[in-house]
Amino acid sequence: MAEKTYPLEKQTTFTSKIVDYAHFMKLRLASLVVFSAAIGFVIGCHVANIPFSWEKLGLLILGGFLVTGSSNGFNQIIECDLDKLMTRTAMRPLPQGRMSTTEALLIAAIMGFTGIIILWVYMNPMSGILGALALLLYTMAYTPLKRKTPFAVFVGAFPGAIPPMLGFVATTSGFGEIGFYASLLFFVQFMLQFPHFWAIAWVLDDDYKKAGFLMLPSGKRDKASAFQVLVYTLFLLPISLTPVFFKMSGSISAIIILICGILFLWQAYNLYKECSVKAAKQLMFGSFAYLPLVQLAIMIGK
Repeated sequence: MAEKTYPLEKQTTFTSKIVDYAHFMKLRLASLVVFSAAIGFVIGCHVANIPFSWEKLGLLILGGFLVTGSSNGFNQIIECDLDKLMTRTAMRPLPQGRMSTTEALLIAAIMGFTGIIILWVYMNPMSGILGALALLLYTMAYTPLKRKTPFAVFVGAFPGAIPPMLGFVATTSGFGEIGFYASLLFFVQFMLQFPHFWAIAWVLDDDYKKAGFLMLPSGKRDKASAFQVLVYTLFLLPISLTPVFFKMSGSISAIIILICGILFLWQAYNLYKECSVKAAKQLMFGSFAYLPLVQLAIMIGK
């Protein structure tokens, strides 16, 4: 039987709609978030000596994608008028009118509700609660605070650090439990949020100022902001080694984490020394690589 074809206009419209939904969910960012949750799940299975389940991991990934996509979607709905002002976000579907606010609200609400239900029912209630908490903190606290105070980065670090803890908690039975080891994964990712957010804010400072976002700790690209980046990156290194210290992983993991930490710290020092966009961009890309490498090292070492 011949394959059914559609007019080019319909194909283009369908394709563009899928692309718009991907931008609305911030698909690449959501993938990194879900990766952290998946790593937390695998580590949790090994630490708690629980049989690994591909089916449960798949449902965790699905639920995590939906909750993260919902959070990103609500963020774009709230900041639609501000996105129009920034070069980086002006072409998003809502500012360009390719998606209505009603459609966006409906999609974000369905994704958030469905994702939380999946986490609650197929993982455990605590996983659903953590997913809902991450969604609410990101949209109701972090998003509005970005125009009011640099303290928003501290608030945003909480939902940003929940995914690996959620993945670990998903392996626990009954209502679900936030144990000591799950907390270690949380604090590693929590501490990374500061150099990560601030490196991005340094690179995009000119664009952020168009929308009135206050992201850098001192409010501008200067030695004071760079010094705080350096200090938080310095503290990140010993915190990243705590899973090894508490026997979640082994000596090979410690070596990998130490190498990653020293290289990342060197990038932060370069930013402090140069106070340049180029150095901030290197630190930003370093933060993208640091977390998955460290989490994989912890997982493989176990």
